[in-house]
Formats: sequence, C-alpha cells, structure tokens
Amino acid sequence: QTFQLQSQFLVNNTSTMKFTAVVSTLLVASAAAFAPATTERASTSLNMDRRAAMGAIGAAAVVALPQMASADGAVSKSTVQRARFTYGVRIVDLKSAVAAGDFGAVAAEKNAFILFNSGAFPGAKNKPAKASAIAGTNAIFSAIRSKDKGALKSAYDAYVADTGIASLGAEVDSAKGQGYSGDFDYRVRTKQAAIYVR
Repeated sequence: QTFQLQSQFLVNNTSTMKFTAVVSTLLVASAAAFAPATTERASTSLNMDRRAAMGAIGAAAVVALPQMASADGAVSKSTVQRARFTYGVRIVDLKSAVAAGDFGAVAAEKNAFILFNSGAFPGAKNKPAKASAIAGTNAIFSAIRSKDKGALKSAYDAYVADTGIASLGAEVDSAKGQGYSGDFDYRVRTKQAAIYVR
C-alpha cells in the first residue's frame, strides 16, 4: 500500500513539475519577445524612410498598371448563363408581387436586379443592352418610390420583355426532358431541376 502511495505521489509530482516547466518557458519566451533590440542598424546613404519607399513602389505600380489584366472576374458563356438564370429567376418570381402591387417585395429583390444587370450583360459589346436593363431597373424603382402600381406593372413587364427572361421561371417536366445533370449545376433545387429517369 505504501508503494502505491509513493508511486502516485511521484506521478502527481512529475506532472506538476512538467506543467511548471512549460509555464516558465512560455513566460520567458513572451518576455524575450517584448524586450527591446540591443543592436542598431548601421546608417548608410541607401536608407530611406517609409514615405519615400511607398512613393517609389506607387510610381512603379502606375507604370505597370496598363499592362495588368483587368480583375473583373472570368466572363464566359457559362458565367453569363449562370447569372441570367440565378438572378433572372428571382426577378421573374416577382410577377405575382408586381400584380398585387407589393412594393416591399420588389424592393427587397433590388440586389437581384443589380446582379442580373452586371452579370448577364458583361463587357463592352453588351453595353447598349446593359444600359437598357439599367434604365428598366430605374423605371421599376421609380414606380416603387412613387407608389404607382400601374407604372410598376408596365415597367416590370417591359423589363422582363427587354431582357428576355420570361421563360426562366418555367418548370421542366421530367417525363419530357432534363433540366440539369449534376449537383453543381446552377439549376439544382429550382423549378428547372428535373432529371429524366427511365
């Protein structure tokens, strides 16, 4: 029994010593990290202050700027289709809210209009179509601000017709066709997410 007591005391004592050693090491390391440096740099004529260095870096960046690629994201047929569908469906789904004159529901989807306009009409070649879509969006939100149900309906109908998104909300019948083929497709969990199964 005394042997068990002694071995238990040694185990507890050893673990306490290890803990004390770890804590002491951490304290010394943190004190050393905040101690002032004792060495000084030699002064040379090549030393410059931060302002001069940042000015030189900025000048180099301005010179290299025209050669840099535009970082507006990858624009491909796939990304345009994704933007048209993702945000176009949200806009088409507002049809019942527009018919009911629910200004709040349409205003809540303001970001869908903005993202649709920027994603569905990328680049310089789509500039006229993008300008037309932005004008249509402005007409919709002007009608919301003035609380005019008739103007909202006509502006919304014109926007949907001009952008060609009326058919995006259509449901795909899985007996007649297939809407998507993989879980990473942007149509997953939408009305067009139908897979043909024999």
